[in-house]
Amino acid sequence: MKHFLRMLIQVCLYFYCKFLWRCLKFVMRKLTGRCELQRICYNTKPGASRTMKIETSLRGSKSKLLQTSVSVHPDAIEKTIEDIMELKKINPDINPQLGISLQACLLQIVGYRNLIADVEKLRREPYDSDNPQHEEMLLKLWKFLKPNTPLESRISKQWCEIGFQGDDPKTDFRGMGLLGLYNLQYFAERDATAAQQVLSDSLHPKCSKFSKAEWEKKRMDKAIGYSFAIVGINITDLAYNLLISGALKTHFYNIAPEAPTLSHFQQTFCYLMHEFHKFWIEEDPMDIMEFNRVREKFRKRIIKQLQNPDMALCPHFAASEGLINM
Repeated sequence: MKHFLRMLIQVCLYFYCKFLWRCLKFVMRKLTGRCELQRICYNTKPGASRTMKIETSLRGSKSKLLQTSVSVHPDAIEKTIEDIMELKKINPDINPQLGISLQACLLQIVGYRNLIADVEKLRREPYDSDNPQHEEMLLKLWKFLKPNTPLESRISKQWCEIGFQGDDPKTDFRGMGLLGLYNLQYFAERDATAAQQVLSDSLHPKCSKFSKAEWEKKRMDKAIGYSFAIVGINITDLAYNLLISGALKTHFYNIAPEAPTLSHFQQTFCYLMHEFHKFWIEEDPMDIMEFNRVREKFRKRIIKQLQNPDMALCPHFAASEGLINM
């Protein structure tokens, strides 16, 4: 009975708050002469703050047109904005900036949704050793990470040198499918110097860029390395879950002036690899069994950063040179 009453109170509060919110919106429109979309666009700076407010407003609208506008095809965005302006009785000649602002927001909102679909498609595609394209990508990964060391054979213990678990990497891609391979190759190719350095540090953490004094200060005399490729696949899983949960919206809405793309996601992966590597060294775990603890602590730190609407995980390395800030 208590549970039923609690549920009933929660439902009543929900509809009460929703009613109050609609009344407030009506009053604000009468006082300002502007609808909620106008107020957001004119009073909120471009980026995640504006786009997320626009997205919330559209999804929470009682109008079917506004609700569905966040899931239209990119080619239909311009027509959708015209329909919204007509519905809200807004003259585009008097309010030209509103259409431009709404278009930028919708491109980001729809783009984020489409990015999830693209990433999910790669994650669901298993690695196929009979697929020449898959095999070529895997061999390129070796070439980018170990340019001066030829791979003796496709099935080889050498794969352990770049952090795979056995003599055939295909078994390690089961969790993240092709997405893990795509990300690792992107990092190794677009930021080759840094990727090779991170790989070297993961094998020999004591020989990283930290000076001897820094090692002693941080008590890193017993520093533990990690498996580069396996951690890369694990960080791919982290990036994937941040994307699916919507946590990466603040980042993408702040750095992608239009629709975020797969390249933006891969650049974010590179950033996370850089940051996790530094975080691992700083945490100085006793052994590799502490990986899950360190990873969870790192995840919480990233999520906390992304809760700031002005946050952009702005990486400063080779892979991010094509990234455009708003």
